[in-house]
Order: sequence, then structure tokens, then C-alpha cells
Amino acid sequence: MAEYYCGIDLGSTAVKAAVFNEKGSLCGEGSCEFLLETPRPEFVELDPELYWSSTCTAVKKALGNAGITAAQIRSAGLTGQAETLILLDEKGVPLRKAIVWLDNRAVEESEELEKFLGSDETAAMSGQTAMMPCWPAPKLLWVKHNEPEVFKRIAKVLMVEDFVAWKLTGNFHTHPGLLPSTLYYDMRRNDWSDKVLEYLGISRSAMPELSGSAVARELFPGAVVKVAPMDHICGHLGSGGTGGLVTECTGGSLALCAMTKEFLCDPLKRISTYLGWQPGDFALLPWAPTAGMMMKKFRDEFSGGMSYAELDQAASAVAPGSDGLILLPHLAGAVSPVAAPHAKGAVKGLTLAHTRGHFARAIMESVAFLLKDNANALAALGMELKSVRALGGGAKSSLWAQIKADVLDLPVSVGSCDEPVALGAAILSAAEAGVYSGAAEAGAALAGEERVFTPGKDVERYKACFEEYCRFNEYILGEK
Repeated sequence: MAEYYCGIDLGSTAVKAAVFNEKGSLCGEGSCEFLLETPRPEFVELDPELYWSSTCTAVKKALGNAGITAAQIRSAGLTGQAETLILLDEKGVPLRKAIVWLDNRAVEESEELEKFLGSDETAAMSGQTAMMPCWPAPKLLWVKHNEPEVFKRIAKVLMVEDFVAWKLTGNFHTHPGLLPSTLYYDMRRNDWSDKVLEYLGISRSAMPELSGSAVARELFPGAVVKVAPMDHICGHLGSGGTGGLVTECTGGSLALCAMTKEFLCDPLKRISTYLGWQPGDFALLPWAPTAGMMMKKFRDEFSGGMSYAELDQAASAVAPGSDGLILLPHLAGAVSPVAAPHAKGAVKGLTLAHTRGHFARAIMESVAFLLKDNANALAALGMELKSVRALGGGAKSSLWAQIKADVLDLPVSVGSCDEPVALGAAILSAAEAGVYSGAAEAGAALAGEERVFTPGKDVERYKACFEEYCRFNEYILGEK
């Protein structure tokens, strides 16, 4: 009986599952969307059980579309968002709704922790540019301050991937590649920070094991289940994972990923450093909380029922520069290259002549401008960008890929695998199960062919648009 490997991408607004064969070919996929709850400004939550039920739905769809049974799954890897906090009691019951990574309620707590650790220690320990309210450590402190009865009952502190792995296996384990931005994990020692945990009042026993895997009891009993690094790191592996590869992922968020063998701390605190998908690797990872999520918000709330394909077509009819319409994509604050949790989305140049197509194109352009801003920050640290590999839902739009190529003035390639993040997670799980000799070799061999979008006639036009974007962005980020 043929064996298959599953990658599960636990995203911000959907769970996606993809089934691959040993050659890395996508055999079937499934997804399940959910709506985040925003009960108050800066609050973003979700019932943790929705992550699990959405996983079950997505996996069953993927198995059905692949035409295989659960018994044929040899291993499964879990990746996706980082920083979403799930708290369980001693019986494994969620104590409250998950505090999603987009949540910025813990402003005072982040300032308190910044004073406790200091900015230099924060960067040295975690690789992060600043103590942000979206990180799990400030969120835990917020629960301690505002929900003391909940805090006293905490038995396990988990990320989303850890929670789903526990549901699958009954075992609590995680991956260090998810943890740098928790701010209670020390990258220098590859261990939890006793200093921060003590300050928070959280026991080490509340933390999952830092590595390893477990055997599934649910969905695909007997399969090896491995928690993998965060989505952008897995996407890098699933896209080829070779030394000089630089990827950008436009999913719910936006991130650039460039691997390095040394732990680089940006002296200007523009770019965060994370752990790579193999020991000894680090990832320079400038990112933004919202990107494709802005397009989804526009589709759901303001498009009048248009599909992504229809928005893409409408945007293609609009000239570069969107007839002066400029958007800023800071719908949940800004992180890189400027950390500004107070930042909001903004619109400039709106006239009666602008249509939904203008807004769709302006969204694509705003993400491309933010991408270039972060690419410039990478270059300033000595990273050479000769081309960029595009991942995520945004990579399915040829128009968006061409806009990025023109704005960056670099070739932008799109791999043949529609789910490179899930493929990266599946590769890591298969390597854990002994299928491949190494994840790096498997990633390079299984990445597949690519389409390349080269800079075109609109490069000069976009240089002027980018300068206008930067002036507008500097003005908005300077406001409090």
C-alpha cells in the first residue's frame, strides 16, 4: 500500500491540509476557513476548539481529494502561525479563548517586560527587534493582571501547533522554530528562559517538550506527528531550501525569509531573527502582521461579493499607481522595518473616480511597497538579493507577482507546488519518520519547477510610487 505525507498549515484565518507522495507531488488538499473574533479594538480571539475542528475538516477533505485512506498517512507535520496563545487547565480543557497573534491588547505589559529585560537583552535572547504587545509573554502577563482566576489555573501554555499536536497524539511537544518571539524562550541556550518564566509566574512544567515527535491517535492513527517551525520557515524548505534562496510569503501576513549560518542582531532593530528548519541555521525574517489578510478583508466586507479571481481581473484593468490611490497595509500594527504597534491602515488620494479595481490594485501595490521596504533593510545587513521566490496565497496571482517584480526590480519566481508551506512541514515529518536522509536534500529535490516574472516596463513608474508610499508611511507611523 502506497504511503503519503501530510502537511498541515494552521493559518490566521484558515487551516489547510495537503497530502504529498514520496516524490513531493501534491495529491490532494483541503481547507477550512474560520472567522476571528474582535470583541474590542486591539482584541483578537478564537475558540481553541475551532483550530482542532478546522484541522479535522481540512484533513478529511485532503484525504478525500487524494483518494486515499487515513491508514496510508505515514507522517504529518504541523506548521503555521506563531505567537497565538492557548492556555489549558490540568484536564486539558482550554481556560479561555485563544489570544491570537494579531492581538495587541498587552501594551502596558509589553512596556513592563521591556523595562524588566531591557531592549538589548530582549534582542540578544530572542532575536526580536522590540518587546511587542503581540508576543505571548506580554499576553501571559495581561492574563495575570486582568484574569487572575484564569491565570492561577494554567497547567499548559501552548502555541496553536502544540495544541493540535496534543489533540492528535496526547503528547505535549513543540519546535524551537516556533518560539523565539514568545519572549520566554532563550535562543542562545535553546531552552526556556527561567528569568522570564519566574517573572511571569509560570512553571517550566507548563511548557511542552522542546523537540521530538509522537504517534497519532486521532485522524491518522499510527502516523508520526511532528511540530515544525513557523510557516515562513517551512515555506522556505518547501520551496527548495537552498543556501542563497530568499523567499517572500504573502499569506495572511507578509514575510521575507533569508537563511544565514550566524545569529545576526540588526543594530537598527529593523529585522527579527528566528531559528531555521535545521540545527545551526538562523532566519532573517522581516515581517508585517497583515498583507493578504487586507485583500481578504476587502473581498469579504467591501467588494460586493467578488471573488479573488474577479478582483484580480478588475485590478489588471487599472494602470500602475492606481491613479494616485495609495494604501498602507498596517491593519494590525507594524513590525518591520519599523516596529509600531499603534500603526493603522490609511488611504491617500481617494477620489470619486476610484473603483473596486483601484482598491484591489492599490492593496497589491501597498504589499509590494512594504516588501521592498523590508528587502532594502535586508540588503543593508549585507544580504544579497538577486531574485525572490514568492509563496502563499498571493503567489497564485500572476498580476501580483508581476507587480512585486516591477517594484523590487528583481526577478520573482513562483514554484509549481501550490502549498510549499505544507510541503516543508510534510518533509520535516517524513525525515523524522526516516523516509529521507535529510530535510535539506529532500527540499531541494522536491521543490519542483517555477515560473519567473521579470521586471518590466513599469519599473520606473513604481520607483516614483514607492517614494510617495515612503513619505506617506513615514508620516502615518510618526503619529501616535
